[in-house]
Amino acid sequence: QVHLVESGGGSVQAGGPLTLSCAASGAAQYDMGWFRQAPGKEREGVAEIDTDGRRRYADSVKGRFTISKDNAKNTLSLQMNSLKPEDTAVYSCAADPVPGTRYCNGHYCYSSQYFAWGQGTQVTVSS
Repeated sequence: QVHLVESGGGSVQAGGPLTLSCAASGAAQYDMGWFRQAPGKEREGVAEIDTDGRRRYADSVKGRFTISKDNAKNTLSLQMNSLKPEDTAVYSCAADPVPGTRYCNGHYCYSSQYFAWGQGTQVTVSS
C-alpha cells in the first residue's frame, strides 16, 4: 500500500527557492512524479523519476527544478529554484504510473495517470 504526503509548500518571492518533500511509504519500487495544478487550469506534469534514477522535466521547469528520490528515507523531493509567478499552483506527488497513459507536452513525455497520489501542497510565488 502506497501512502504519499507532501510538505514544504508556502509563499515565496519570485526568484527565490523552495523545496517540496513527499513522504512516500511503500513507493520504493515505483516510478514517481510531481504534478501541479493552477487555478482554472488542468493538472500538468512537472517532473518524473524512474526506478533507475532517470529524470525528465517539463520544458517550463527544466534547468530550474530538480527531482530526486531517496529510497532509504522513503522521500521524493522537488527542489525549485528561480521561481516565477507562473509556478504558483498546488503541487502533488504521485507513484506507480498507470500503464498506457503516456502523454507528451512539448518535449516532456510522462505518465499522466498514477495509482497513488498525495493530497497536494500549495506553492505561491509573488512578483
